[in-house]
Amino acid sequence: MELSTARYLAPASFLYDFAAQQYGLWSSPNMQDIHDKNLSFFSPNPYFIGAFFFPQQLFQLAWMYKLWTLNEKNPAQAKDLEMIKRFVPYYALGNVCIGTWMFFWNSNRLDISNIFVIVNTLTQLWYVSTQLEPMDTRNWNSILTHVVSKTFAGIGVLDLLHNTSAAYAVGQSPSTLVKAATGLGFAALGASSDWILGGCLVYDLVGLSVGQAQYGDKSWSSLLGAYAVGTAAIVGAKNYFKPPYNTREKYAQVGQDEVDDRV
Repeated sequence: MELSTARYLAPASFLYDFAAQQYGLWSSPNMQDIHDKNLSFFSPNPYFIGAFFFPQQLFQLAWMYKLWTLNEKNPAQAKDLEMIKRFVPYYALGNVCIGTWMFFWNSNRLDISNIFVIVNTLTQLWYVSTQLEPMDTRNWNSILTHVVSKTFAGIGVLDLLHNTSAAYAVGQSPSTLVKAATGLGFAALGASSDWILGGCLVYDLVGLSVGQAQYGDKSWSSLLGAYAVGTAAIVGAKNYFKPPYNTREKYAQVGQDEVDDRV
C-alpha cells in the first residue's frame, strides 16, 4: 500500500466506524436494546465494552497522528512508518467490519452481523500472532502500533463470543463442553500473549463474569471469574519468565541519536 493511500484510508475507516457506533447508540432500537433482547451465556456487562472503546480510540488517534507526521525521508522514522503502514489494511478492515456489523446488529440480524465479527476477530488475531514484529519499549511508534493492534484483537475475542451466543443460543446455559472449551481457549491464548493482549483477555473474562452475575447465572459467573484469575496467572508467568519485548537494556548498542530520531 502506498503511504498516501494509507494516510487517508486509516482515518476514513476510523470515521466510518465512529459514525456507525453513534448510529448504534442513538437509533431505535439501539445497541443496548438488542443486547438485552438476546441474552445468552456469553453476554457481557455492556458497559465493559463502552469503557474499553473510549481509551482505545485515543490510542488510535495518537497512532494515526504518527502515520501522518513521521518523515519517510528520515531513515529511522521511515522504518517506523513502514511498520505502522503495514498494519493499516488490517486496521481499516477491522473498522469496516465493526462499523458494518452495527447495522445488522441493530436490525436484529445477528446471524449476518456475526460474519463481520468473525472476519474481524480472526484477521486481527492472525496479524498480531504472525505479522507484528516484537515491540521495542524504547520506541513510542512501536508501542502505539502494538497497543492499537492488540486491543483490536483482544476486544474482538469478546465480540466473537458475545455475538455468536446471541445469534444462536439465546436464553441457553453453557454446556460442559462450552465451559471446558472456554477455559482451555483462554488459557491457550494467554500462554501466547504479551501483557497487552493478555490484559485484554482477562478484561474480556471479567466483563463476561460481571454480565453473567447480572443476568442470573451465578455459578457460570464464578467460573468465568476463576478463568480470569487463571488467565492472568498464565499471562504473568509467561511474560515474567520469557519477556517478549525489545528493551533498552537488551539493545544497549543502539545509539541515543537513533532513539531520538524515532520519537
